[in-house]
Amino acid sequence: MPKTVMIVDDAVSIRGLASMTLENSGYQVIEAYDGKDALEKISGQKVNMVITDLNMPNMGGLEFIKAMKADSRYRFIPIVILTKENEPDLKHQGRQAGAKAWITKPFKPKTILGVVQKVIG
Repeated sequence: MPKTVMIVDDAVSIRGLASMTLENSGYQVIEAYDGKDALEKISGQKVNMVITDLNMPNMGGLEFIKAMKADSRYRFIPIVILTKENEPDLKHQGRQAGAKAWITKPFKPKTILGVVQKVIG
């Protein structure tokens, strides 16, 4: 059974590129446009990993990560931040919220694939 990765980003092009890369490597992908949408879509799903942007409408990445980690059903799902931000303070906030890794945009598709393979196999 393929592993499932949720991609959370308000940019359709980013979600599309990440989804295509992962699906071509055998992963299932669920797409969401912001944290609120992601929390609705993850309900009842078996998700092995989440990749999320920071800056999104309705619910940003840090708030989304905190909501995931506060819910016992999702607490142990690894989360990776994919963002154009690269400030040390934001990286620290991401780690404090529960993110496992940080990928800076723009990114190469093989970077996303490599991180996913390292984190969930």
